[in-house]
Amino acid sequence: MRPLALSPFTAAPSAVDGAADPTAAAAQSLKITHVLRAPVGGLFRHVMDIAHGQIGRGHRVGLIVDSATGGKHADAVLAELEPHLALGLTRVAIPRELGLADVSALHLIAQRIRLLAPDVLHGHGAKGGALARLAWGAPDAIRVYTPHGGSLIYRPGTLKGAFYCALESLLSWRTDLFLFESSYVTELYRTKVGQPHALIRVVRNGVGDAEFAPVAAAADATDIICLGELRPIKAIDVLIAALAILKRDGRRVTATIAGEGPQESELKALAARLGVADRVHFIGYCPARTAFAKGRMLVIPSRAESLPYVVLEAAAAGMPIIATRVGGIPEIFGAQAVHLVAPDDAAALAGAIGAALDHPFEITQLAQQVRARMRSEFSVTATIAGGLAAYREALTLRKLRRKSDQNPIRRKHPTIHITNF
Repeated sequence: MRPLALSPFTAAPSAVDGAADPTAAAAQSLKITHVLRAPVGGLFRHVMDIAHGQIGRGHRVGLIVDSATGGKHADAVLAELEPHLALGLTRVAIPRELGLADVSALHLIAQRIRLLAPDVLHGHGAKGGALARLAWGAPDAIRVYTPHGGSLIYRPGTLKGAFYCALESLLSWRTDLFLFESSYVTELYRTKVGQPHALIRVVRNGVGDAEFAPVAAAADATDIICLGELRPIKAIDVLIAALAILKRDGRRVTATIAGEGPQESELKALAARLGVADRVHFIGYCPARTAFAKGRMLVIPSRAESLPYVVLEAAAAGMPIIATRVGGIPEIFGAQAVHLVAPDDAAALAGAIGAALDHPFEITQLAQQVRARMRSEFSVTATIAGGLAAYREALTLRKLRRKSDQNPIRRKHPTIHITNF
């Protein structure tokens, strides 16, 4: 196996969890399997970061990922990582929506898990989390769940949202550790599903030192760069409507849209219908830092988010950002969250864009304040260390519960413990 080419976002100690004693490190090494559906977006970036970090710390890691999504970019990233995955890379057809195909996917994943016998089975997103917790086999593994928004972001009061929250409630009984990526998602889970019946820890997404390097705008950069999947939740339609408002007000504002998704043709048609097709450039998938250079400010008009990496990355680079007040974005901005925009409000978004263009010094100062907060609060090293510490805590609790269950006196007088963060 060739030496591991660590992610530029990950700094790894020389032994397991930083242990200096190789013998102790070998004893501490964990077998960790991550299950996720689509290798795209921030969820994929998160899994890649922690997989690299865990491998660099001496743990044996495996991935189970959907075989039908991600495209060439995901295939290349996974191919580079695969030689370093001691538990291998498994690609299985995992549908986005619930259906009969999930039965086949669950069966194949369960077979693989039984063979791997991991210590930690970590599901990411709604579908990955469900499959990791429903799969049989590996009775000694702790089941870990990180929602990344997932089924929790459906609008309240909808039949679909109620259905998925009911499933979440059932699956909570099959969970040993809820590893939330933001305080927002933690509270959202409690509100929509209820108090989890397991250990809860919040470990925020983070970025590495390389991402604090400034990004210079290209000579042909547009006024705005927007990154995200082209689907309704990202609200690119609201940005296009805002550009139309700015045009009506006599302002020519240009935008580059970087991303792929099912709404592409619909969004292009909307831009044409609103008369701004000549001001909006769709460029498809583009790495974040490459995309940042294509615009002078980042606009994230999302209707819902968890703790988006694109905002973390842009903030670390010191880029001016206009974003909506949704999900964990206020946690990123801290005291500067007062400058965030209400979601689904094209007029408010247009006003914020216009004000930023009129007052470049003020938005640059705001960007530097948010950047300083990034350095102190959002470290990828802390993300990796915090996740591993939470795994070990959950494993310890599992052992204690089993000892308690084997004690005949305690079996007669059981005590229920609810562990919280």
